[in-house]
Amino acid sequence: MPSYSFGPYVLVPERQSLMRGQTAVRIGSRALEILVALIERPGELVSKAELVSRAWPDTFVEESNLKVNVAALRRVLGDAPDGTQYIATVSGRGYQFVFPVHISGHSGASGIATSARKHNLPVSATRLVGRDPAIDEIGRALEGSRLVTIVGPGGVGKTRLALAIADRLTTAYEHGIWFVDLATVNDATLVPTSIAMAMGLRVHSANIKAAIAAFATDRDFMLVLDNCEHVVEAVAACADAFLAAAARVRILATSREPIRVLGEQIHRLPPLETPPEASGLSAAGALAFPAVELFVERAVGSRNEFKLSDENAPIVAEICRKLDGLALAIELAAPRLDAFSTHELLDILADHSHMLSDRRGRDPRHHTLAATLDWSYGLLVEPERVLLRRLSVFAGAFSLESACAVVVDKGRPRSECIHAVANLVAKSLVSTERGEFGTQYRLLDTTRRYALQKLAESGERDSMRQRHAEHLLELAKRAEAEWKIRPTAHWLAEYGRKMDDIRSALGWAFSGNRSGAIGVALTVAALPFWEHLSLVEECRAGVEHALSSRFANFRNAGDEMKLQFAYGTTLLHTRGPLPEVKAAWTAALSCAESLRDTDYALRCLWGLCDYFTWTGDHRAALAMAEKIRELATDRGDLDARNNVDRQTGTALRYLGELADAQHHLERMLARYIPPPTRSDIARFQLDPRSAARGTLANVTWLQGHPDKAVAMAQRQLEEARAAQHALALCNAVVHTACPIALLTGDLAAAERLLVAIEAHVAEHAMTVWSAMGRCLRAEWLLQSGDASGLAVLRGALDELLAVDFRMRCPFYIGVYAADLGKYGDVEAGRMAIDEALALSASTGEIWCMPELLRIKADLLGKEGDPRTDKPAEALYMQAIDLARRQGALSWELRAATALAEHWLRTNQDVKAAGVLAPVYGRFNDGFATRDLVRARELLNVLKDVGRRRAAAVPVTRRAKSTQSAPEQ
Repeated sequence: MPSYSFGPYVLVPERQSLMRGQTAVRIGSRALEILVALIERPGELVSKAELVSRAWPDTFVEESNLKVNVAALRRVLGDAPDGTQYIATVSGRGYQFVFPVHISGHSGASGIATSARKHNLPVSATRLVGRDPAIDEIGRALEGSRLVTIVGPGGVGKTRLALAIADRLTTAYEHGIWFVDLATVNDATLVPTSIAMAMGLRVHSANIKAAIAAFATDRDFMLVLDNCEHVVEAVAACADAFLAAAARVRILATSREPIRVLGEQIHRLPPLETPPEASGLSAAGALAFPAVELFVERAVGSRNEFKLSDENAPIVAEICRKLDGLALAIELAAPRLDAFSTHELLDILADHSHMLSDRRGRDPRHHTLAATLDWSYGLLVEPERVLLRRLSVFAGAFSLESACAVVVDKGRPRSECIHAVANLVAKSLVSTERGEFGTQYRLLDTTRRYALQKLAESGERDSMRQRHAEHLLELAKRAEAEWKIRPTAHWLAEYGRKMDDIRSALGWAFSGNRSGAIGVALTVAALPFWEHLSLVEECRAGVEHALSSRFANFRNAGDEMKLQFAYGTTLLHTRGPLPEVKAAWTAALSCAESLRDTDYALRCLWGLCDYFTWTGDHRAALAMAEKIRELATDRGDLDARNNVDRQTGTALRYLGELADAQHHLERMLARYIPPPTRSDIARFQLDPRSAARGTLANVTWLQGHPDKAVAMAQRQLEEARAAQHALALCNAVVHTACPIALLTGDLAAAERLLVAIEAHVAEHAMTVWSAMGRCLRAEWLLQSGDASGLAVLRGALDELLAVDFRMRCPFYIGVYAADLGKYGDVEAGRMAIDEALALSASTGEIWCMPELLRIKADLLGKEGDPRTDKPAEALYMQAIDLARRQGALSWELRAATALAEHWLRTNQDVKAAGVLAPVYGRFNDGFATRDLVRARELLNVLKDVGRRRAAAVPVTRRAKSTQSAPEQ
């Protein structure tokens, strides 16, 4: 019986039950059926027709009934934990359940429904005409080829055709179809970033192309790469990498030239077919040709009374021939029937095309399109021409508000702009995109290029680009303020798509030293966009550029502080805890202190504390935590003062001071107050409560409470899933849930967690976390008896140590050493354990020192040399003593068990039982876990040995030695 958990709710469809905690939620049967239909397909669009059919299977109802029930359902559910709604409206089409769903009891498996989108294809407002044969042909080509490129001149309709093909295939690919508009990308290095962004990937890696390739490896999806010609080399490199890495990925590209990648299949798209020059062409005969069909459809859309007749059909056919069957040219010309007759339109086009006949070396169709654009532009009144060329500064979609802010001169009324935009839309020079959060406008790529040329000719280009950049600065400030108060979906819908314009403005500001001041200010303003859109590597590169010495005069102390802080953060998460991370955060801290900005000072101290934790310098991390405590206390920042107990507890845990660590962690959890805004998670790097509970779970296992530790780890995992924070989930699985599963010997649970986290770090391309995950996968392989884990573990460790990441590395090197010995290479194992012990001592990460000493003793024992018995015993005793002083009962049990086994082999069973039984007796739970099962079995063996030895002693001797009663 499947159940679905989301936020505080649990839905069991078979029982018609919706619970919030322990309370039943009252909900109408229709609304409940709608909820079930949506939640069974999280993240997918469920059409209105499907929902009506599901809720009212045998009844005809108006669409308003569905709206009423969805509204009632939203009222009952309220807002999700992140402030958004659980159900999103897809305007005109249907609804989506957009919050993560945990599925239990379904086909024996449980897990997270990712609520992933199936595609991001824009919805066209008009019908594609005349391309059914091409759709079929390219569809067949995609079955046999993994890269198909639609090649043709500008305006021929490549994009519309690609979108139509993709729309037909939305159910054919398990992991979706992703449309990437490269027309807005002027920097070739941003091609991988644009692809990742379109797919919804949040990449925490310096090599985004490799990260996407790794993510794609086991996935089945299609990329639609549109407008590739100006970045064709970068597209080719990406396509090559993706196709080599992922056998099930398909790429459909559009370009004015081939991509030129091995295996590419090229489909050259001809213009729409036009009627031949012939007399007596009827209306019916003309409509059989796609070019005429498109012309008539667009003309009717502009002027409802237009009708193709036998009289005007030859004229319309001639117009289409003059326009060479180019879809864009036809779409520009047809709406002009609002002002001209068909005869007049033909005469104007014929005259205008001759004006350009002297242009040499140009494709005739390029000539036709340029002529059509010139003609369309010439027909505009001057205010419309000014508006069109000024709008070309927008790289992507823009709102009417933004258009007015940029293009309207001071003292001029906004109404002029609004009226002119409406006219340009009517004349097909500006397209509209209607969404749930308002209407956006856009210039098609070909039209924008033409308008940009006109803007340059007007002499207004730099002044308009400056206005555009200044507008984005204001917009970014508003976006940052609204991030804290608006639901994520609303914020992203309004501001998320501004990234194309921010990139364009930055490119203009920094090129040719046009405006370093605006470039630096806009980089600072872009930080929230990069953060909230998870464009981590792009942020790092942008910040690094703004921090270069040639822009030093344009940076004030506040800019320096924010840029240095962002540089340290992005560098840490893309390349690891390199020395440059410490330098950046230290520089940011110095600026914060000079500005007396305690908020940023706390952020920098928090970052430095994490840096020292990652590098394994836990004494420095502890000192940094004390600085945070002092500053937070002076400032009266109760949240920071309470939450720093998590960092203090973490440092103490790694330093082996478990009781003190427990005290700080429990105090932090008791005092924890949920953050009022989403920004607090970024401020504290992770969700503090979830991270503290995870550290406490590790401490609890060390202290000898395995079952309690497992329960704590599970609770942390649930909190991390609910937080929807990429790093929180990594922390919960990689540092707590999976290690504890491996420590307790629950390989099945560890495997489930590993599968989930491997997909998660691949999706987010988190380089350091991926290496840590491979350490766990290697340990799982080794515990499962697979020696290939040795190479995996050594490779992952080398990768971590290369970027100065040393946290937990002594423990994993110890695992590596132990298994080298297990698989016969004792000498290599001894070298590795010495490496682990040296690293543990040098960093102060001695929480695992008892275990490392035990492993070294085991390796000595494997030599089979009686001379190593005493050194091995001494190491076992040292491990037991250190574990006891740390309060690490679980390590003490492992060392006592190993020593008991050693003594049993040397016929010292009494001593063996004497060292193991008291340690085992101090446990109160976890008796089904691996270490306790092993200890109990050994104690049973020792009892049997004792009984057999007692039975083997002569009766009279036994009586004398035990002073028992005489034989009966």
